[in-house]
Amino acid sequence: MEDFRMPVQIRWSDLDPNFHLRHSVYYDYGAMCRVHFLNQHALDAAAMQRLQIGPILFREEAVFKKEIRSNDTVFMTLKLLKAKKDFSRWTIQHHLIKNDEILSSIITVEGAWINVVARKLTTPPVEVVAAFDSMPKAENFEWQ
Repeated sequence: MEDFRMPVQIRWSDLDPNFHLRHSVYYDYGAMCRVHFLNQHALDAAAMQRLQIGPILFREEAVFKKEIRSNDTVFMTLKLLKAKKDFSRWTIQHHLIKNDEILSSIITVEGAWINVVARKLTTPPVEVVAAFDSMPKAENFEWQ
């Protein structure tokens, strides 16, 4: 599968007093990338509301490699690192790349799907399975 890449526009409000990206913005960019992927695979907010499901995170971790400044060109990737065969639980990894080649951070999230009415973890419907099955897999991807 072809890599999923999303360009990132750095805003003035994303910067800290040292004029580089604030630590919490990395997590915001990861969330934005995941939502962008889901939207492109017919899993926007309206679809999730209709299906009565939503993604939840158990863990979110960032490893910072190189600082990002306002004049850097940045894009983010998304790859599935681990998943149960029914995609009820999953691990997604993002790479934030600056200036086309420099790995700036690695963001890893572990999550699942929740039934928003019952407020309990759930096995996702076929629409979610199709989207996650089409997600690019990491080289070291593993089924759980």
